[in-house]
Amino acid sequence: MKGKKRGFRVNKRKPEAPKYDFDHIKKVEKDKGKAPGPMRLNKYLAHAGICSRREADTLIEQGLVKVNGKKLTEMGYKVQIGDTVEYKGKIVKPEKLIYILLNKPKSFITTTKDPEDRKTVMDLVSNACEERIFPVGRLDRNTTGLLLLTNDGDLADKLMHPSNNIKKVYQVTLDKPISEDDFNSIKSGVELEDGSAHVDGLSVLSPDAMTLGIEIHIGRNRIVRRIFEHLGYEVVKLDRTLYAGLTKKDLPRGKWRFLNQKEVARLKIMKLK
Repeated sequence: MKGKKRGFRVNKRKPEAPKYDFDHIKKVEKDKGKAPGPMRLNKYLAHAGICSRREADTLIEQGLVKVNGKKLTEMGYKVQIGDTVEYKGKIVKPEKLIYILLNKPKSFITTTKDPEDRKTVMDLVSNACEERIFPVGRLDRNTTGLLLLTNDGDLADKLMHPSNNIKKVYQVTLDKPISEDDFNSIKSGVELEDGSAHVDGLSVLSPDAMTLGIEIHIGRNRIVRRIFEHLGYEVVKLDRTLYAGLTKKDLPRGKWRFLNQKEVARLKIMKLK
């Protein structure tokens, strides 16, 4: 049965564009290259690629960070030029912040290391930079599409925090046509074992009603697959086509690129809902 006869309508509305403060973007670009002044210790650790600023506060509180050979638990301490900062006995220094967008292929694990020695996304970007980078969030082994990698702990923390409602768009291919009742159930929200799952948009993309587009901001584990599996469908293919305003334009499967300055600035200052 054709999609049109099933009562489906393709949602042609484009995802709402993120709201940007372009005056701030200009200031970020103008200030680029200026020597940084004293830096708060938690920010210093984040810029060293250790963790996010929030996580750094916990490390400092636990006495795991030393400044000039002394354990420091003062949250507001500002690292001065010439200070030596240590974490777990190793000297750490702020790194150049790196932002890489990868179009992930199938069969790659989204982790920095795998104990079973399977292929990871780090293999795909191994020659990109000398800095230690890590994936922001996770894509299943057989899920393809956009994945951001960085050493900016603050930005990663912001993008992964559930309260920030980061928008993601996926193209889903099912093992059978979706029924009109199930289509409407997903749009209304389905009840999973770990709570309700509400989508921001759903549309049928193929005449056979087996390929759909889904817009969602929930970050729970395997959430898109679980929504369809809950209703008796198998997800044959799952591809993330949009993430936090970033798209796959001119980025073939398995390839990566650095974000440009404006993209980085927009990620940092976008007004999240």
